[in-house]
Amino acid sequence: RGGAGSVEVAPLDLASFASIRGFVRQLGESVDRLDVLVNNAGAVQLQRTVTDDGFETTFGVNHLGHFLLTTLLLDQLRASAPARVVVVSSMAHRSARSGLNFDDLQSEQAYSALGAYNRSKLANIYFTRELARRLEGSGVTANSLHPGFVASRLGRDGDGGALGDVVMTLARPFAISPARGARTSVYLASSPAVADVTGQYFARCRETRPARVALDDAAARRLWDVSDELAASVPDPR
Repeated sequence: RGGAGSVEVAPLDLASFASIRGFVRQLGESVDRLDVLVNNAGAVQLQRTVTDDGFETTFGVNHLGHFLLTTLLLDQLRASAPARVVVVSSMAHRSARSGLNFDDLQSEQAYSALGAYNRSKLANIYFTRELARRLEGSGVTANSLHPGFVASRLGRDGDGGALGDVVMTLARPFAISPARGARTSVYLASSPAVADVTGQYFARCRETRPARVALDDAAARRLWDVSDELAASVPDPR
């Protein structure tokens, strides 16, 4: 529906800081402006695994990879203002009732697939709220969203084990299509109605109140600081 134009694809592995940094360099060399950044990747792992840089994979991909990608692109986003950052979270954040355990963000002491996933989705909202605060007055907005239960391959292809494959297959008739699941992301990325809205959480293209735990802005600031330290702990080999 966009009419004439082109689509370019570039490799990006959110489980690798080297890949993220390489992608950002390539993007800076190939485009003059950045109008919208949609952070959409998500993973759930039955067993605890780690990324290339040694971070627990669910936390590393769902939150930390997006954190590094976004912060590396902030100068380009500011220079392109008005611009927007859209972060795909989930209503699963509501199950992380105790918030984040800052003494065990990597789930080394205890790991469960759903627990790690739920906390990563809470981290998405914390990140969005703190990002919006830091970008206030810049012309760049940041909002998060729940896309709905989408018929994707999340938790399949072995990530959720044999049981995960069975459960997700049985649940598929109750899931919405990827096109429907993308509607709120597209709305936040393009609608004039939300051009000046920032720091909010949406579902079905409507502003929605997240769980009370997600409104803990002190935790959001702490997560930002910890994430910044973790990102800095992996030097750019270039």
